[in-house]
Amino acid sequence: MEIVVQKFGGTSVADAEKIRRAAKRVIETAERGFGVVVVASARGKQTDQLVADALELNPNPPKREMDQLLSTGEQQSVSLFAMALDAMGHEAISLTGGQIRMVTDSVHTKARIKSIGAERIHEHLAQGKIVIVAGFQGIDENENITTLGRGGSDTTAVALAATLGARCCEIYTDVNGIYSADPRVFKGAVKLDQICYDEMLELASFGASVMHPRAIECGKKYDVEIHVRSSGEDTEGTIITHEVPQMEGVVVSGATIQRDLAKIGLVGVDNSPGNAARIFAHLAKAKVVVNDIIQTEISADKANLSFMIEISDLAAAKEAVDQIKGEVNCDSVFVRDDIAEVSVVGVGMRSHYGVAEKMFNALAEARVNIDSITTSEIRISCAVDEDEAEKALEAVCVVFELDKSAVQRS
Repeated sequence: MEIVVQKFGGTSVADAEKIRRAAKRVIETAERGFGVVVVASARGKQTDQLVADALELNPNPPKREMDQLLSTGEQQSVSLFAMALDAMGHEAISLTGGQIRMVTDSVHTKARIKSIGAERIHEHLAQGKIVIVAGFQGIDENENITTLGRGGSDTTAVALAATLGARCCEIYTDVNGIYSADPRVFKGAVKLDQICYDEMLELASFGASVMHPRAIECGKKYDVEIHVRSSGEDTEGTIITHEVPQMEGVVVSGATIQRDLAKIGLVGVDNSPGNAARIFAHLAKAKVVVNDIIQTEISADKANLSFMIEISDLAAAKEAVDQIKGEVNCDSVFVRDDIAEVSVVGVGMRSHYGVAEKMFNALAEARVNIDSITTSEIRISCAVDEDEAEKALEAVCVVFELDKSAVQRS
């Protein structure tokens, strides 16, 4: 029996009617002869409410206890989902991350999956049951409940699909698929029929919120085909898969804005071997995820070093930098918390020239100043003032014709 994993996000299970609608999709898949494993997120804004409840009692709650609390949102969703399926005549069972032996490391609120036990799921599928698994959570080797952090249910779903050898992993959300840009910002954005893992990973890492980068990494590593679809409409979505030759004909596939960023700069650091390692060792110890590192030599003796982080890590990053700045003889530290990043992504950049010039001219004509620039093989990112981010996105979308389909642009 082939297995399909179907993940439903918080908006897709927000109330009883939406749970019933999601359950109908699951039943349709099961009646086509597939074994179905469902992954569900917490309903609606429930996680946000649980966080608010915790902060009302303790402004700095222990992370272990936060994981205990936040995991209850998904547990409610899967139980209700199983009840809905039962009422519709289909046997189902809900399971927590711990019950399927999803073992993670012990980094509370940001845990990473180490292994998944598939035996119990296979047993229930063999009995004709639909299996509903709580997303976002696991247990460490000491049986403590852990959570996977932002986008954790996506990661749960793709990891399960890999472990079970599933035919595909369907991600149901409140949009029809992956768009060339955020349609709420760029009204002309078009839906992409397919996108390769590398492009999707860059888009997800730099602001596209449809899927989390960790889920894409897992899909690429274990060759899981991911299908992003609408939970409200019965339409084809976007397939995330391996790169295909015709993709290179499109120079830029998509553009994103990444908000809620901060930039920390260390000015006048001693230009000597090992100082960068010392700085980022401190940041790693503080569990700070760092993006876009830029180091510039300003003299034989001194260098400037800057990096971007998520705003949620700013306090921890500032504390880590304060601890190390004396050791590396830093002259001064500056912090920006009013910054955003606009990126364009496309595998076609590997074989086309002039992409950077085109992007920078578009931003210049829009009167958007660039704070810093970083690149990868298939991405160009510009840090800009946060209040100019939407104007910048509009400019690059227009110049790269992201209001047209891939066929029209190739």
